[in-house]
Amino acid sequence: MEPRSLTVPVHVGTLDVLDWSPDAAPRATVLALHGFPETPWEWGPVAERLVPRGVRVVAPAQRGYSPGARPAGVDAYALDHLGADALAVLDHLGLDGAHVAGHDWGASVAWWLAAHHPGRVEALTAVSVPHLTAFADAILADPVQQEKSAYFGLFRQEGRAEDVLLEDGAHRMRALFGADVPAELVDAHLAVLGDRDALTAALNWYRAMRRTDLPDVTVPTTYVWGEEDMAIGRTAAEGCAARVTGDYRFVALSGVGHWVPEQAADAVAEEILARIG
Repeated sequence: MEPRSLTVPVHVGTLDVLDWSPDAAPRATVLALHGFPETPWEWGPVAERLVPRGVRVVAPAQRGYSPGARPAGVDAYALDHLGADALAVLDHLGLDGAHVAGHDWGASVAWWLAAHHPGRVEALTAVSVPHLTAFADAILADPVQQEKSAYFGLFRQEGRAEDVLLEDGAHRMRALFGADVPAELVDAHLAVLGDRDALTAALNWYRAMRRTDLPDVTVPTTYVWGEEDMAIGRTAAEGCAARVTGDYRFVALSGVGHWVPEQAADAVAEEILARIG
């Protein structure tokens, strides 16, 4: 299933957007936000399951990943700017609200949207990364999470991180996916992030990162976590519940790692459909 390609204006330029739409008018729209080191194509397997059920999936290549929205400077990649880009996509599509799904860094943006603009988020499906306050608390107090998040130190080193990740044909980035992500999707991701300028922009998300104490989330929320996640431990995952005051569902997937939308597309699609109703 091939998506349409859209271009959406944002404050710093234009985002490239993939749009998977049913033939008839959709009964719901999902704004799907990708993570690192991935691209909107990570949502393709989920879209293939949602579109036949009448659901439109719109997935932007976020700031830095889109060549037309790649500002210089770390501060341009602060979370509030990333969230503003997501709102601009909704505005351009003429949507007062949408179901929002996010994975990895895309989940961080999705949590920010749900916390600060609940009127624009009909429901939230966050994948892998929990509510950012729960995540920050786990990094402070949980030795397991501290070990899992140790890679932040490398990614925040300007120049060195790019050298390490691009060495020998970006073999370290490719190795991150293991056998969990189909080779053609890995190729699609690295076709973007194999470019040093794009990789620097993507790593600037980490370099702009600060502890984020978000308000509690009031919208209906499902949090999906793979029990074998190499980046997120159980303490952070289970701590998420205390940060959602709306209807909440925690889905822990046995035998699933970090790349959940690709590795467990059926489960993610079904959780999104359950929220759409």
